[in-house]
Amino acid sequence: MPFNAPIEVAAALIFAYERLLIAQRPPGVHLEGLWEFPGGKRELGETYEACLLREIREELGCEVLVGSMLHGAEHAYPEKCVRIRFFQCQVVSGIPKPLECAALRWVSQDSLGQFQFPEADQALIDLLNMHPEWWK
Repeated sequence: MPFNAPIEVAAALIFAYERLLIAQRPPGVHLEGLWEFPGGKRELGETYEACLLREIREELGCEVLVGSMLHGAEHAYPEKCVRIRFFQCQVVSGIPKPLECAALRWVSQDSLGQFQFPEADQALIDLLNMHPEWWK
């Protein structure tokens, strides 16, 4: 069965105090229960940066400053294909809350490997482990 166009996703790498914010996918969604980086699907005509601002507001109830893109990935699951761009972000107002996810965790570089992520995030997980300077 051929794929439609990849689903374009923007994801935030929110670092603070040598910790990274991760979110658990809620029940009833694709890949439920796995951990991911906050963000979501890009709407037609929306930039990745604008998508992140909107998604973080909706999912976490806070405002972020979107920085540079640290990684891009494309992954084909049996049921869909995703194209993800990961941006370094900083919370500028509010405190992240799990509004549209099952849970949030601030994790250290050493504890990141204790969480299960979707296959599309694996190359980024490897990069996060190789770049301690990103965590500063």
